[in-house]
Amino acid sequence: MSDSISQPDPGLAGKNAIVTGGSRGIGRAIVERLAASGMDVTFTYVSNEAAAKGVVDENPDLAITPMRVDVRDSAAARACVEAMVERVGSIDVLVNNAGVIRDNLLPMLEDDDLTTVFETNIEGVFNFCRAAVPYMMSKRSGRIINISSVSGEKGGRGQTNYAASKGAVNAFTKSLAVEVGRRKILVNAVAPGVIETEMSEQVRDLAGDEITSNIVLKRYGLPSEIANAVWFLSSDLASYITGQVLSVDGGFKF
Repeated sequence: MSDSISQPDPGLAGKNAIVTGGSRGIGRAIVERLAASGMDVTFTYVSNEAAAKGVVDENPDLAITPMRVDVRDSAAARACVEAMVERVGSIDVLVNNAGVIRDNLLPMLEDDDLTTVFETNIEGVFNFCRAAVPYMMSKRSGRIINISSVSGEKGGRGQTNYAASKGAVNAFTKSLAVEVGRRKILVNAVAPGVIETEMSEQVRDLAGDEITSNIVLKRYGLPSEIANAVWFLSSDLASYITGQVLSVDGGFKF
């Protein structure tokens, strides 16, 4: 095979994306990966303005715009999408990444541990999809990638609330794919395993070798490895994939 065979064009240059929760960890990696492909990327954050500013400052040559938005607020989600479309003309890719954890054994979970996790992890996905889908439908084109978790399909101690929210994301993804497929909108999810982020640090510190012993590759994943999966599903290379949950977990066995 010749080394000169050209690589297929992923078709992302010149397109526009929104990434929720894009100031740190997996979200930031996704923002930077999509922007490096020539996309204009708007990302949301809730409160850490310094982290959001850092994403922009450390990528001066990329088209990245931060917006302070609480994904739990449906009006704010709609306003974010409207402002982005007004600024750049369209929304081609939506990545619902914003999420929180409130781990504890079931009898010890407080009402707020349930409310915060469900409102952020699943209602936030509803809010941004409801805001973005009409624009995508009018163009008869679009990609939606929801960040789920291995917890949505495999159990874990102290994660009944989190697992339930991510299981809901998986079900939502499959149903929305059916609903909007005729309008050429593809909807998929990426389900990370244990990734080296600030969000997972406490779990990794407490569990130690117990986690890696259940991972075929015997290591934690990197945010960039999740970002690569999102990039693929956003691109023309994934033009015949919809309604799927792509596990990127190193072969998590539990």
